[in-house]
Amino acid sequence: MNIRFFIKASIIAGFIILSSYVQASDLQQRQSDLKSLQSQISKQESALQDTNKQREQLISLLKKDEKAIATAARKVNETKVALAETDKSLHTLKQRQDKLDALKQTQQDTLSNQLASAYLAGNHDYSKMLLNQQSPATIERLLAYYQYLNNARMKSINELQGTMSELDEIQDKQVKQKNKLNKLVLNQQQHSKQLSLEQSQRQSTLTQLQRTVNSRGAKLEQLQIEEASLKRIVEQALLATNNSPSMEGLKSKNKLKWPTKGRIRSGFGSKRSGQVKWKGVTLAAPEGQQVSSIAAGKIIYADWLRGFGMVLVVDHGKGYMSLYGHAQTLLKNAGDTVNKGETIALVGRSGGQTEAGLYFEVRHKGQAVDPARYCKR
Repeated sequence: MNIRFFIKASIIAGFIILSSYVQASDLQQRQSDLKSLQSQISKQESALQDTNKQREQLISLLKKDEKAIATAARKVNETKVALAETDKSLHTLKQRQDKLDALKQTQQDTLSNQLASAYLAGNHDYSKMLLNQQSPATIERLLAYYQYLNNARMKSINELQGTMSELDEIQDKQVKQKNKLNKLVLNQQQHSKQLSLEQSQRQSTLTQLQRTVNSRGAKLEQLQIEEASLKRIVEQALLATNNSPSMEGLKSKNKLKWPTKGRIRSGFGSKRSGQVKWKGVTLAAPEGQQVSSIAAGKIIYADWLRGFGMVLVVDHGKGYMSLYGHAQTLLKNAGDTVNKGETIALVGRSGGQTEAGLYFEVRHKGQAVDPARYCKR
């Protein structure tokens, strides 16, 4: 047991040293990149004007920041899932170990009783039994009885050896799972630090961007550009659905679940700015909360989109599609098929949002329809 402990400790210590080196190197590079970006923003600040060129540069920076956040957040989520699975595996191994320990004790007691019975029966010389002219039938019964006891003892011994062998395997698996758990915890800490760093950089870029769109005219212009970007994506998605297999569509009106829990912050058809209206709903929800597909379908778009951040579009067939925006990260890729209620993303603030939430649309043949017609409260 001391040797095992020493090996385990050596493995963990070695991993910690390696992870620390990789993490420090990554942080130094990221800090250098941050300083470079902040220097660029500071230079722009001294002579900042509300120009399309400056705005486009900042939006490009925001895109990079939010995609980096999505990558870090996805790793955090994957590690979180792996931690839960490893913990579950350890729990299962512990339950099996407890059962084997109890079985081992029972088998040892049984074997002990069998050995005691054999000792009490004493040793018999079969040649003396023949010379004493004991009944052949009696001798046959005694031989059969002794053979039975021998077979029972051998069976008990084999069963005990099998149990002890399985116990050794369980203990080896536990050591490996605990080492894996330690590694995952270190990864989780590293990914969380990376996520925090990316979020800090994103906030700097967003603050600078907001200064370039502080007028009403500039905001309206941006909304119109964003609407045009979304329109192109929808048109491309419609073309893609022509080649996809037939699916069920959204038949169940007012019976589907909303993609995430939260209050409606902006409703379908409500005014955004000027003549621009909301073509979907925004659900206020905590960052990192799971987002689920409202129905089965195929992912036809999964990427960053101006004004909407990390966006995922699902084709449900028969001209129906659902769109999920402002995600922190996307957990599925274009081309993946998803089931109803399957987790596809995490709630976020991408797309330049200051508050966490999910932007959600339902469209039929390219036209936006009120999601409340299909999703129940």
